[in-house]
Amino acid sequence: MKIFPKFLASCFLPVILLVSLNAYAQTAPKSEPDPPKNWHTLDLKTDGYFGISLKQAYEFLKGKKSSTVVVGIIDSGIDTLQKDLQGVLWVNAKEIAGNGKDDDHNGYVDDIHGWNFLGGPGGKCDFSETQEEVREYNKLKGKYFTQTETTAGNKKEYAYWLRVKTAYDSTISKAGNEISQISPFMTAMVETSGIVKRVLHLKADQTFTKSDIENLKATNDTLQEVKNLWTLAFSDEVANSTNVKVLKETGEYMTRLNNTVNPDLEARKRIVGDDPDVLKDKPYGNNQLKFSDASHGTGVAGLVGAIRNNGYGIDGVADNVRLMAIKAVPIGDEYDKDEANAIHYAVDNGAKIINMSFGKRISPHKEWVDEAFKYAAAHDVLLVQASGNDNEDMDLNPEYPNDTFADGSATDADNVINVGASGMKPDENLASTFSNYGKKNVDLFAPGVKITSIDMDEETQTDDGTSFSAPIVTGIAALILEYYPDLSARQIKQAIMESATPLTGTMVLKPGTKDKVDFTTLCKTGGIVNAYRALEIASKMKGERKQ
Repeated sequence: MKIFPKFLASCFLPVILLVSLNAYAQTAPKSEPDPPKNWHTLDLKTDGYFGISLKQAYEFLKGKKSSTVVVGIIDSGIDTLQKDLQGVLWVNAKEIAGNGKDDDHNGYVDDIHGWNFLGGPGGKCDFSETQEEVREYNKLKGKYFTQTETTAGNKKEYAYWLRVKTAYDSTISKAGNEISQISPFMTAMVETSGIVKRVLHLKADQTFTKSDIENLKATNDTLQEVKNLWTLAFSDEVANSTNVKVLKETGEYMTRLNNTVNPDLEARKRIVGDDPDVLKDKPYGNNQLKFSDASHGTGVAGLVGAIRNNGYGIDGVADNVRLMAIKAVPIGDEYDKDEANAIHYAVDNGAKIINMSFGKRISPHKEWVDEAFKYAAAHDVLLVQASGNDNEDMDLNPEYPNDTFADGSATDADNVINVGASGMKPDENLASTFSNYGKKNVDLFAPGVKITSIDMDEETQTDDGTSFSAPIVTGIAALILEYYPDLSARQIKQAIMESATPLTGTMVLKPGTKDKVDFTTLCKTGGIVNAYRALEIASKMKGERKQ
């Protein structure tokens, strides 16, 4: 589950872009002022933003001692050289860096800060993948494309094939439509960026921002059309967002779409060399954690535990954590094998909380991931998941992984929290337009709109997504465990759930629609997480964690 510009999913642009954009510019609403970059930490009553009351939480903790908590970040990798993460990265003290040996005999060579389950020999990485339904469709079509329910020998597998084919047809259709719409838009942005730079008297290697476009004076029709184009491109961005950021995100999204329509189905075998349909065939991966797609994981890690009060980057939610980097999420869908092994790796190496900001529509080996969830539970490890960004009801259209186990043993695990994305103000947009929801399967909401975190190469990023809501909750969970180390994963979940006061009577737009619903219908708790209340609740609990 990667964060991409929202306009990409909503624009239906004709090929003659620059002509049609005049109408957009005439009707486009004025940009709202950017929120404070730390709005997600603020307090509704004192600051006017529906954040997590983090200042009040730290005031509550004054004078109390904390214990270090290891947090696993299963994601797209982490920039381990990011200044705001120095000193808070997990270090495998049993491993000798760079000696090419598995010193601690855990099956992973030189895993100093974590492991890359997408890695292969020679420092390679399979970070550009396709969707799971595309992989499964191509795997099964030779066997079942001409079969019927009557002729198919394996009825269960045939029923699975039908589900895969339905998802595949939908995915391919959507990808094809979006390519035809976004490709000319991308071309137009590339071609007109030079015009903008010349007007702004910028050098070829300099960037321009949303603010630059808003302040640009269009002296002729052509320049007005160019301004219209970039106004649309920056429509969901903050004022200091740059053209390079927009082009990079659009390029990544186009890569994902092209991988859907024209998938490289041999990439895994060629780069990683394992069989993703065999759980424990042989050790695989490498220890390299930063590739060009590591922006997502770096931002997630920063929200959990970036160094606080250092005057740089952002302040993470938790103040005494060690972040374990586990790369298992490509551009595209992760493999069940990697999910399961990543959870096992985190648990076996001491993580007590694991953040999982990813998800997909098909899970061919769900039993492997279910077992990993149970393994985490048996070791008292809390799993925090992002609900997804498709504005869908998870009770009707579940994403994977989830804690409704295939063997029927559980439908709501005590050690799993599923998080939706909330907005900045207690108005009709409090539930974000993109967030998944579900009265049974989404536990609570957390800030997820215009969230600022760190990025690769000492940069920052501001984006939307449940991918950023989840690590905010993960940070709160880590903060609870730091100061109340006797609390179990079940108790931490309970404190977090109870902190989300039901917003009965708060009418909001149902994500993806213009229909108004009571906020309490969108998730189990009916509320938004609050760090201060969670700590207050946790302080009154009698710990049950087995040491």
